[in-house]
Amino acid sequence: MRTEDGIVIGNLTDKSSPPGRLARRLVERFDAALLRAARGAAPTKIHEVGCGEGRICRMLRKELGVPVQGTDFSLTLISENLDRGDAGIRYEQCSIYDLNREAHGADLVVCCEVLEHLEEPDRGLQALARLEARQVILSVPREPLWRFLNCCRGKYLRSLGNTPGHLNHWSERRFHRFLRRHHFQPDEWINPLPWLMVRGRFLKA
Repeated sequence: MRTEDGIVIGNLTDKSSPPGRLARRLVERFDAALLRAARGAAPTKIHEVGCGEGRICRMLRKELGVPVQGTDFSLTLISENLDRGDAGIRYEQCSIYDLNREAHGADLVVCCEVLEHLEEPDRGLQALARLEARQVILSVPREPLWRFLNCCRGKYLRSLGNTPGHLNHWSERRFHRFLRRHHFQPDEWINPLPWLMVRGRFLKA
């Protein structure tokens, strides 16, 4: 587990080659759901907020063939992404809270497995709304299923299955309420277990 400024960075397991048949199958289902949602948005430019190691940026660039921007608060991860030199992808170190439409606008914004890590998730969602993207894809772990599955595989038992760095926990109903509070209009729910995933847009308040 890697940290930066006391915050867990990146994935705890390598999702490009997860260990075990079940883990691989779950990641494959997540990727298929995300690509379906992204294709449904028909983007000309994509911005992934909280891009981590850049796995999703690379997948979206390869499968959709449009310019991709990836931002993350972690200078460590952004530096590693820049060193790799991914063609067609522009990486930038930037906190979600500091995003602005002029520098970070795109017609599709993707924010996967980020909101659960934020100390201020409402402020994070407000920052995404400021980008005024035509379409937004969000995903978070589905609770309490996520923690239950961790316990079943003997992981993080002292914290009742809570993945390190997860500060916020949403059931499907609570996530719906959270999004409604910020005037987010869902267009499509996909929900590849054990995640919640939605494609939609922010309405003008």
